[in-house]
Amino acid sequence: MRIYVHLLLFFLVLSTVLLLVSCQATLIKRKDREALLDLKFFIANDSSGALSSWGNGSSACTWTGVLCNHGGRVSKLDLRGLNLVGRISPSIGNLSALHSLYLQDNNFVGNIPNQLGMLGRLQVLNLSGNLLTGNIPSSLTNCTNLMTVDLSWNTISGNIPSSIHLLQRIRKLFIGKNKLDGSIPPSLGNLSLLNTLDVNTNNLTGTIPEVLGRLNYIQYLQLSINNLKGFVPLPLYNLSTLALFAFAKNDLSGEIPTDIGFRLPNLRVFHICINKFSGPIPSSLHNVTNIESIRMSNNLLTGSVPPGLNGLHNLTMYNIGFNHISDTTRIITDLTNCSKLQLIALDENLIEGSFPDSVGNLSSSLIKLYLGGNRINGQIPPSIRSLTSLTLLNVSYNQLSGSIPSEIGHLSELTVLGLAVNKLSGLIPVEIGRLTALTTLEINNNELVGRIPEELGLLQRVLSLDISSNKLHGDIPASIFALRSLSSVLNLSHNSLSGGLTETIGQLENIISIDLSDNLLNSSIPLSIVQCRSLQTLFLSRNGISGVIPDSIGNIRGLQILDLSSNKLTGSIPGSLANLPLQLLNLSMNDLNGLVPSNGIFENRSIVFLDGNPKLCYSRLTCYHSQYSSNRRRVHIVSAVAPASAVAISILILIFVFFLSRRYLVSAKTRAQDSIIKVNHPLISYEELWRVTNNFDQRNLIGVGSFGSVYKAILHDGTPVAIKVLDLSKVGAPKSWVAECQTLRNLRHRNLIKLVTICASADFAGNDFRALVYELMSQGSLEDWIHQGKQHEDGAGLNAEEVLNIAIDAASALEYMHSDWGTGCAL
Repeated sequence: MRIYVHLLLFFLVLSTVLLLVSCQATLIKRKDREALLDLKFFIANDSSGALSSWGNGSSACTWTGVLCNHGGRVSKLDLRGLNLVGRISPSIGNLSALHSLYLQDNNFVGNIPNQLGMLGRLQVLNLSGNLLTGNIPSSLTNCTNLMTVDLSWNTISGNIPSSIHLLQRIRKLFIGKNKLDGSIPPSLGNLSLLNTLDVNTNNLTGTIPEVLGRLNYIQYLQLSINNLKGFVPLPLYNLSTLALFAFAKNDLSGEIPTDIGFRLPNLRVFHICINKFSGPIPSSLHNVTNIESIRMSNNLLTGSVPPGLNGLHNLTMYNIGFNHISDTTRIITDLTNCSKLQLIALDENLIEGSFPDSVGNLSSSLIKLYLGGNRINGQIPPSIRSLTSLTLLNVSYNQLSGSIPSEIGHLSELTVLGLAVNKLSGLIPVEIGRLTALTTLEINNNELVGRIPEELGLLQRVLSLDISSNKLHGDIPASIFALRSLSSVLNLSHNSLSGGLTETIGQLENIISIDLSDNLLNSSIPLSIVQCRSLQTLFLSRNGISGVIPDSIGNIRGLQILDLSSNKLTGSIPGSLANLPLQLLNLSMNDLNGLVPSNGIFENRSIVFLDGNPKLCYSRLTCYHSQYSSNRRRVHIVSAVAPASAVAISILILIFVFFLSRRYLVSAKTRAQDSIIKVNHPLISYEELWRVTNNFDQRNLIGVGSFGSVYKAILHDGTPVAIKVLDLSKVGAPKSWVAECQTLRNLRHRNLIKLVTICASADFAGNDFRALVYELMSQGSLEDWIHQGKQHEDGAGLNAEEVLNIAIDAASALEYMHSDWGTGCAL
């Protein structure tokens, strides 16, 4: 009997326990369900209806994106790429059985919830490709089972948590393409199992921690596009497992170890471009036979290209542009064995020799070929036709001669063709018209002759067309003005083009810049020019254009530069120009008359040039006097004196007018010479200044002033210059620009630095940019000679006579600025 009682009690206790466990499991499942419904509540927009099944009475394990384990607990949540909009609910921390969370490629906003740190079983966390902000929560390091974390492609800020070393099981860490700042925490070096570290495209500063050299299993190390400085720690070059070594676009320096190819035998990607690495290219790098991508452009590398390129059969990208590499065009021949190459960039180096015919033997997969800015000579070989996959060919700024081969018309995939600044001659081949994918055509600054082919009108996708500075003649084909795709630049300047501008120019509705200056055009300005509503710069100077300035030009609201100087324009200045946002208006050397507007931009004489228009007047009184005073004076004289007296006075008047006219002619000539900024020196673009200073590299910095910095450079025509770049964010800098332009417009003295040109434009980010380009004083500053001990080539410093001559010359310049120039110049 007692046995039955014990058995009854046992079964009673067991059933009670099972009931409690069942109730507990039900409660936990209900908690999972509630957490998911709360997550749905925080989603503001589910455009695809992916979560419509959530909360319909069925088990949560059947809902879209939800996976449960054998116990019915939510173990995986996969909502990737559903275009969900909203916030991540803090209740997600209640999914305590979750081991995988995929929320990438949505539109989640706000902070990453701290409650994620409650998910102790979590192994995979992917929140990439959202709009998340705030910091990386330090609570995340409580998830010690995490193996993969991907927070990339958000706008997360703050520091990388120093407690990151607690994630001892982590293999992959992606936190790139955010707004993280601070330094790379040395504790990362304690993640002994890490094989992928990606922190690219942030604002990280400081040096690369040497302890990263402890990551013995690391295969992918991506630190590009930050603000890291200093040397790459040598232990990092000993990580033999590395396949990807990417440190591009930082401020790193030093030499690449000569034995890098032996230390990193598994290397596939080597990217160190846009830094300050120096020394030669290590020959051992070309011994890594499986390497696929080498990018070392924009550094300070010297020497020649080492042998071994012909053995890199897996190479797809080879970029050593913008360095100081001295070699010959045999490099091109060496690369012909690299059958997988898609990009070759050797531009802006010191490579010389003839353009080899072997270029046609390069990879049939080659997409981009950059050879510009070198010393390559000879003709463009017809074998270029074999590179049928090319989308970009740039051989500008070399010494190429001969004609443009018609075979170039076989490159049907070409979108960019750069042949500018060479010595190419002959006709523009009509076959270029076959390149219907072309978006950019630059054949300017050559010696091309003949007419512009009508066939260029077939380039219906072209955005920028530059044929300036050649020897072309004849009319501008109407087909050019029918290129409605032109939305950047049309530059036909510095040729001998004749004929007139037709109303068809109005078809260029999206064009930003038109430059037809320095030709022989002889029509009036078409009224349809107002239809070019996106126009920002219009240069028609130094032609034979006649007629009046259309008042409708004032309706081109975005116009910033208008240069109509040195033509035969008549009539008055349209008042509609006054309210345009012009940075430069040059109407000098025409035959304009009447009253000059006094409002708007005409209040700023530093950006308005009207010299050489003697019939213009600046007030109603002077205009009235100019028109009527001479007639009235003649009537009074005739009525008051005898005929004999009239004869005598007439003689005196003739003498007076003779001397006055001589004086006026001298004055007019002086005024014409004063308009120096545009008449004698064409404006220079921001792009060219960016190029010749190597992106305003600190190595070219020669001085810093109150309102800006001065860089040395050599323009592509060989002119050494000093470029003063104004910092427009400083108080007073814009006024300094105006004052300096106005002053330099009139200064002429042998002891004052000559202004070469100016740049009034915008940088690549669209910000206002102002620069003055002066002639470079190659002997350095006076301070260097007097105070810094600069010496002549023979080792001697300045002697007493030289110091005296310097003092006299300086005094002469000062005296000129105080006395001879205008009403004086305050220094």
